[in-house]
Amino acid sequence: MTSSAPDDRLTYTPDELLSDGKYDAPLIAGEVLCHGGFDHSGEYRSPRTEFRNPAVQAWQGALTRAGHSLIEIPDADVPPQFPSIGQAKLLLKNGVREPIVRSLTVISILEGFGAIIRDVRVPELKSLVVEPIDGTALAHLDRGLFEAHARDEAGYKDQGGHKQMWEAARDLALENPKVPSDVFLRLMGDRGQSRGGDPLFPQLDKTLYRMISMMAQVFVIEVFARETFDWGVSLLSDPEVSAEPVRASNMVAYIRSDEAPHVEYLRAALSETRARTLRTVDGKTIAGQTVVDGIVHHILTRMGTNRPREQRDETRGALTAAIEAGQANKTLLEAFDALAPSWEPPARTGFEAAAA
Repeated sequence: MTSSAPDDRLTYTPDELLSDGKYDAPLIAGEVLCHGGFDHSGEYRSPRTEFRNPAVQAWQGALTRAGHSLIEIPDADVPPQFPSIGQAKLLLKNGVREPIVRSLTVISILEGFGAIIRDVRVPELKSLVVEPIDGTALAHLDRGLFEAHARDEAGYKDQGGHKQMWEAARDLALENPKVPSDVFLRLMGDRGQSRGGDPLFPQLDKTLYRMISMMAQVFVIEVFARETFDWGVSLLSDPEVSAEPVRASNMVAYIRSDEAPHVEYLRAALSETRARTLRTVDGKTIAGQTVVDGIVHHILTRMGTNRPREQRDETRGALTAAIEAGQANKTLLEAFDALAPSWEPPARTGFEAAAA
């Protein structure tokens, strides 16, 4: 699929940023028509990228040519997926499927939650940002970028999205397993407990602060998710534990392809914010880099601690329950723990200066 957008074009309409282009064959996940599709050679093409991909490349290019850098999350800050590949295969080979079914189901539910990004309010940025924002990703957040992201994650109208694609991958690999009935309720309970907290920069307009915070959080989640995609492809492609190793792992690979535009438009918008000066509610200003880096540091510090613990506790809890139900021997827990990934949050995130 070729783009009709010139490399240096910086302004797009919502319809263009939501445009699919043409496919030669649709993507079917299970029995659900999903977004995206295949070209004449059989190669998968992600949805809504005909103009979105060149637009993001152009915005990033304009920023770097102006002498600004693109925000990066250091690899050292990204925790490994839990359970590890070795742990997951150990459980499946021993007939303990519920922890993996639960993990895959949680991933699919979280993908569906991604649709909330369309509800993020974008304030009148020209009155809150000192420098011009014309021809930037920032200027297009509510002109197609947030909406495209939401549609990718949860689907749109009669098309399924990543939620349905992860469910299809799970069902292909594990042959339509029984899904624990409490997954959704437990997940919602965990999310409810994690909400709250005072804003890090109360001097900012509340709507602006919430928008930047949401973008930063989703950006970090999307970067962390690269580990999840690699884990899913590796696990579900193994014929020893997957009933449909090619189709199941391909489905996850398609999702991984779709997520790249999410990371990159958020990288562009956050980097543009870092390169600018923000007005405060008391008539003063604050450097955008101070705000973005401070928020990112806070998110990395929190998620780097909480995410591995939550995944570990969830999986070990499900394994312990299986042992108590007589579905596995206690020695399996010892073998499982011996394969645990060794990782500790780094002492520094790389964003401390602004946080201070």
